[in-house]
Amino acid sequence: MPIIRVEMLEGRSDEQRKNLAAALTEAMVKTVNIDASHIHVVIQEVPAKNWAFAGTTFAEAPPHKR
Repeated sequence: MPIIRVEMLEGRSDEQRKNLAAALTEAMVKTVNIDASHIHVVIQEVPAKNWAFAGTTFAEAPPHKR
């Protein structure tokens, strides 16, 4: 039972998360030849205020630096 874990900033739509899970599952099926019914995808969205890079949270960073 492979588990694919994704951490990313919050803000994606339900459709985007659904498409991501489908694409990751398909890639795993093609790459390691495993049945899709055995693959779990966990998407954890993190608030921008809880994610920092180079000492600055993404909430504080200008949009072009995110």
